[in-house]
Amino acid sequence: MELSISDEKTKELLTEVIVELLKTKREVLYDVVLEALEEVGLANAISEGRKNDFVSDDEIFPLLNGELK
Repeated sequence: MELSISDEKTKELLTEVIVELLKTKREVLYDVVLEALEEVGLANAISEGRKNDFVSDDEIFPLLNGELK
């Protein structure tokens, strides 16, 4: 027995689920979306950083150790 559902019914059900999530689990959904946005931002920053020249250890470690030039 095969179960099928129309695209319109699928859309309707998904809309109901999303609305219910927004009503009952707002903080959880907010955290999930925030985490996803942070991951996208990190991935974009990594990609952007790879386009530029690398910085030597001699320049980085003094900054990390609080030794400003």
